[in-house]
Amino acid sequence: MVTTKLYTAIYVVLFGMATAQVLVESAGYLESAYWPALAVILVLSTVKAVVVAGYYQHLRFEPRSVSVLMLGGLFAALALTLAAAYSVT
Repeated sequence: MVTTKLYTAIYVVLFGMATAQVLVESAGYLESAYWPALAVILVLSTVKAVVVAGYYQHLRFEPRSVSVLMLGGLFAALALTLAAAYSVT
């Protein structure tokens, strides 16, 4: 199982990534280099989401079928979001 030490280390890493995102946003990179800054923020957000789902939601220790079910829900939510965004424009 996961120890308190590992949870603390994961928390520190997530906090560091969130701080990096704030620094990218507040340092003015979004105005001067929009696409690279957006790519950095999206990559950090994706890594944070995977770590949170894997450890804090315990998907790492569940059977693969539960993880596949969660991915199916994620893709369905993304499809609905893209469909809604397309219908608004």
